[in-house]
Amino acid sequence: MGTIGLSFGAPGSGQGIDVASTVTQIVTQLQTTETPYKAQLSNLQSQDTAISNLGTLLSTLSTSIQALTDPAGILSGKRGSSSDTNTLALLSAATNATAGSHTVTVQQLAQTSTFASNAIAATDTLSGSLILHTGSGAAQTISVDPANATLSGLVAAINQSNAGVSASLITDSSGTRLSLISQTSGAAGQISIDSAALTDATTGSALLPTAGQSGRDAQLTVDGVAVSSASNTVSNVLSGVTFQLLGVSANPVQVEIANDTQSVTNGVSTLVKNYNAVVSALTAQEGKDASGKAQPLYGSLVLSSLQQALSGALIQQAGTALKSITSIGLSLNGDGTLALNTDQLTGALNTNYAGVQGFFQNINGFGLSFEHAVDGAGVASPNSLLSRAAQANTTIEASLNDTIGTIDTHIATQKTTLTAQLNQANQTLQSIPQQLLAINEIYSAITGYNQQKG
Repeated sequence: MGTIGLSFGAPGSGQGIDVASTVTQIVTQLQTTETPYKAQLSNLQSQDTAISNLGTLLSTLSTSIQALTDPAGILSGKRGSSSDTNTLALLSAATNATAGSHTVTVQQLAQTSTFASNAIAATDTLSGSLILHTGSGAAQTISVDPANATLSGLVAAINQSNAGVSASLITDSSGTRLSLISQTSGAAGQISIDSAALTDATTGSALLPTAGQSGRDAQLTVDGVAVSSASNTVSNVLSGVTFQLLGVSANPVQVEIANDTQSVTNGVSTLVKNYNAVVSALTAQEGKDASGKAQPLYGSLVLSSLQQALSGALIQQAGTALKSITSIGLSLNGDGTLALNTDQLTGALNTNYAGVQGFFQNINGFGLSFEHAVDGAGVASPNSLLSRAAQANTTIEASLNDTIGTIDTHIATQKTTLTAQLNQANQTLQSIPQQLLAINEIYSAITGYNQQKG
């Protein structure tokens, strides 16, 4: 502990003591007893930050593994292609689609039933009624009344009637027409006009809706089987596959449904990238920072335990047709990072896709075992390596904070006591000149000698 200097000045000066400065010096000296505890606490908090960063990297790695081990993940993905995109376009191939080749011939496209009236002025007044129905639906009567006695009013009335049609107006240089389009595509949506007693009261001419195009189903042959579809968007013929019919062609269209090997390659590449990020972070903790200070986890058993858990899971033999990571193009570099040979992975996917799927997803496969190892290392559960390390630090930090708190309380008490004592001493010192003056006056009164005059 350092030396605390008190400056009283000349005894009779009445200068006293600088209480605040003196107390601050003493408190500063007392606080040095907290230094080792605070240093240990700071080191533990730095470890917490490193542990948290490693936990984040391991969680990211776990997510990239789960994308491959999930039965509904990227290994179940499909992609499709069409040999004639002018006739048939593939819209989607879901995970439940089966890889294979299909032959489709389109004989007829689906159509939606339409009607349109003759042209009149948009502002003309109408009278009469319209009775229509769609497919096998009930007939609906739309009557013209003063509230809807124009074309726009009639359109609103039809759209509110739930007759199964959408009404709108078409305007060109000859005037405005009433347009009706079935809300159901195909033959089942055929519009029927049961009665059209509509009159243009302004001109006295009839308003006659006439058929535009008939509602009809698409006709196609899929793998030799005749199929009809009310819509040109066909999604219920090949399981998991949706395609769009765009034209009629006498030549068969080849539809190919294949496993999405590119997405799998991207998924494995992501796994490699995230694994290497973890390895790099672990390696960095074995060294020193730019100032030469050891990293927070330098020499910690946490590092070696993590490295052993991850590398052990990588080299473990799988109980599946594909035994090791080398069978899918993965290999370990000298620094512990992973490398991926994409050509070798593509070859494995093309020749034994089911084997790669089993390697990641079977109960005895590599994927689930590696996922378990990563989760057991990171923060996926309270019993994981990093979680236990963080919990141990938390316990020690709580004890250190308690100790520091106790010392702070003791120092605060001493500060209060010292301040009171020094203030009292200060009052005594500051009163000395007055006491000396009083003594001098008494002496002068007794002796008649005035010391101040000499």
